[in-house]
Amino acid sequence: MRFLFQGDSITDAGRNYSDDAAMGRGYPTITAAQLGLKYPGRFEFINRGISGNRVVDLYQRIKADFINLKPDALSILIGVNDVWHELAWQNGVDAKKYERVYGWLVDELQEALPQLKIILLEPFTLPGSANEQYYDQFRYETELRAAAAKRVAESHSLPFVKLMEKFDKAAAESSPELWLSDGVHPTAAGHGLISSVLIPEIEKLLK
Repeated sequence: MRFLFQGDSITDAGRNYSDDAAMGRGYPTITAAQLGLKYPGRFEFINRGISGNRVVDLYQRIKADFINLKPDALSILIGVNDVWHELAWQNGVDAKKYERVYGWLVDELQEALPQLKIILLEPFTLPGSANEQYYDQFRYETELRAAAAKRVAESHSLPFVKLMEKFDKAAAESSPELWLSDGVHPTAAGHGLISSVLIPEIEKLLK
């Protein structure tokens, strides 16, 4: 199974753009390590997350970084930059357009690759240095994107991996910065949390 990870900096996680084997320090590497150990030879993993991406950026590179790679399955985690870029630089993607473009992305992937398995992950945030100036609005807008992503998953009968409540619970039991270093980017433990809920969804695809 060729499995593709797609998203923004959370997925990118410092990957080497010229070496597919160097998938960065985030949840793609953790996931590949766990599944590679448990199912030797069953998977090929590729990470094409790009730091700073919004949903429109994923759509722009649908041919080169999705379809041309011919994955058997993929996961998508996108949405926080659609919020962040608007609040910081007025260059985000509003919730309605986010949902519309996300739907187009999935529609075109399913049309081009009818056998493709797709898993959508919920965008998330916690209080931190990246959003402390406008956290209430940041949180509200992220929740709008999360709800939109869920609707896209439901309308296409795709699995949807909930992450916001997982991070909320983890932060309540310790502190936000132990999970997201700045309210957006996961720590090692945060990446481990994402991987822990993504792996069971990937394993379902083997059945």
